[in-house]
Amino acid sequence: MPRKLFLLFLAIMGANRRTKFFKSIHYFHKQGKNCYFQPFNFGTEPYLISFGDNVKVASNVHFINHDIIPFVFNDINQSELPTRVGKINIGDNVFIGSESTILYDVNIGNNVVIGSGSIVTKDIPDNSVAVGIPCRVVGSFDDCKDKYLKIISNYTWSQNDKNKKQK
Repeated sequence: MPRKLFLLFLAIMGANRRTKFFKSIHYFHKQGKNCYFQPFNFGTEPYLISFGDNVKVASNVHFINHDIIPFVFNDINQSELPTRVGKINIGDNVFIGSESTILYDVNIGNNVVIGSGSIVTKDIPDNSVAVGIPCRVVGSFDDCKDKYLKIISNYTWSQNDKNKKQK
């Protein structure tokens, strides 16, 4: 199937169905359990991306597995330099915020939150919250979770309340 047609096919699927489809065709090097992928385009080398368990990827996240700068050098020098490629490894319990970019040769540890709009250029250690351009660690995963639980404790709405009202 031509790439453009394949991407169109992926785009019209819902995220849950798309995630299951990726697993069924072994699209990535590794895809753990309980993942959720909002994006449908993982670049031309998805086999270089590994996802652990419970990874959630928001919309418009870009995974860059290669560098095309040799194309410029090749045109100048009339040579054939190879394109550099690299793996992306993502651990367990990771959230990657929308509009983020993950570059090649990056390892994202376990229990990590990557903030929206971040550009990840280097490894992110376990139990971290990392944000920015370039992405840098600004806090701990546990502090982020505790803060989130405190914030939502003030809300009265829940999914169960919504379901009760619909009946």
